[in-house]
Amino acid sequence: MSITLEVPYFNAYAVKKISDVPYEDLVDNTITSLPWSAPQVEDADQDWYIEESRIRGGYNNTSTDYGVKAYLVEDNDNQSRLSNSLIYSGVLNSRTGINRTNEFSVAEEITRSVDPINGSIQKLYAEDTNLIIFQERKVNRALIDKDAIYSAEGGAITTSAKLVIGQIIAYAGEFGISTNPESFAVYGYQKYFADRNRNAVLRLSMDGITEISNYGMVDFFRDQSGLVSSTGKIIGGYDIYNKSYTMSLQQSNGDYKTLSFSENINGWNSFYTYKPSFMFGSQGQFYTTNLDSIYKHYSLTDNSNNPIPRGQFYGVNNDASVKFVLNPEPTSIKTFKTINYEGSNGWEVISLVSDETGADELNGNWTNNVNQATVDVSTPNAYTKIYSYDEGAYLDGNVQYRAGFDRKQNRYVAAIPNNSPTPIAGQVIMGPSSTGIKAYYATVTMKTDATTDPGGLKELFAVGATYGR
Repeated sequence: MSITLEVPYFNAYAVKKISDVPYEDLVDNTITSLPWSAPQVEDADQDWYIEESRIRGGYNNTSTDYGVKAYLVEDNDNQSRLSNSLIYSGVLNSRTGINRTNEFSVAEEITRSVDPINGSIQKLYAEDTNLIIFQERKVNRALIDKDAIYSAEGGAITTSAKLVIGQIIAYAGEFGISTNPESFAVYGYQKYFADRNRNAVLRLSMDGITEISNYGMVDFFRDQSGLVSSTGKIIGGYDIYNKSYTMSLQQSNGDYKTLSFSENINGWNSFYTYKPSFMFGSQGQFYTTNLDSIYKHYSLTDNSNNPIPRGQFYGVNNDASVKFVLNPEPTSIKTFKTINYEGSNGWEVISLVSDETGADELNGNWTNNVNQATVDVSTPNAYTKIYSYDEGAYLDGNVQYRAGFDRKQNRYVAAIPNNSPTPIAGQVIMGPSSTGIKAYYATVTMKTDATTDPGGLKELFAVGATYGR
């Protein structure tokens, strides 16, 4: 009895073990191209394979072997993570077809390390011939692909040998990117990122690192950054349509604050009511993702050319609001009598309160007293807001009246009612039957109503007030 093995390819094509081949196939038959299978029996003498080592299995054909094998003796073969080091492979040249990206030669210096005291490397960004290295507590730059070596004093010496990663130089300032590389965004030469550990939002540009969170928002970021734990996120992206850096501080409990910074005013210009999972710009447009969907912002129609209401994010309609301070003659006590604005119909005042008078005891409790035109909506029969032009309209004896804003000479004007609480001892304020509140300054919040041209354009150009002493 003879068995002939014919394997169509050379080297390392294993046939099925003999014990799995039926007896009738072994007698004067040919076994061809049997696939490999896992051992089926426990007896090692019966569980064996035949592997062809000659090209096409031909008699006296060229025989092949395993070739050269590389062996490395490693005293410590445990896996290690170098969180503050960079390692690079061989070269990749698509023009000549050289691809050595899988080569990491231990015979060459292929690693560069930064100071471990500044934490792990969180992000790398290549800009021209510099590599920017973001650590948790520091930002560095390294020269890449430069024809230079460096002396012990740090001076550059021209040479013909190229260094992949050259000298590492730290940017001035003890700032890093914490553990939030997702906050990084870039536009031109300006890079934006957040340092949660220092309650700071930063801009890296040609003049170094600037703390842009100091521009009128120190208290906000001091409070909100501390609420974003290591399990939270700080999502950042550049709004190329509106030319602003947008970031979303997202806590692990689901709470979030989304806002944007504009270079045009060198300040933070708006809060938003959406919670993105990713933000990016493309072809002059701004996009965000939420769950499994991508949304295009600033678009007035959807893919079916249906109109999209203004203020709608992720399919949910939201009211727009503006909060500001009325503060003429800051050192004088005043009585604010009326409020007026220039803009579109549909704005209402939901809060108008004076500055605090300080903590005083009232009925056994210490409270900060304010004079106010509006009170909490939970108070029964309370005047909760200054109504918009349309929502405040009512008829009395077939005569049209306005409970809130009325239109006069292309401006909307409303009296400021007095809904102040019971005055403390020695305080003189106007009663609820009168108009106006006493204050050094008044904090006002205006928002769009729910019924005036829903989803339409709402503009607000200027807000003012009349007052007396």
